Amino acid sequence: MPIISQFYGIVITMYYNETNGKHHIPHIHVRYNNDKIVLLK
Repeated sequence: MPIISQFYGIVITMYYNETNGKHHIPHIHVRYNNDKIVLLK
């Protein structure tokens, strides 16, 4: 998992153009405990 930052239990990851075709559009995932949000441009 491509982690950009971790602080106070918040994990920020960025996905872009992966070879397996799962993530076509660059976007960011933010996770905290069992919550998750996906940010698209």
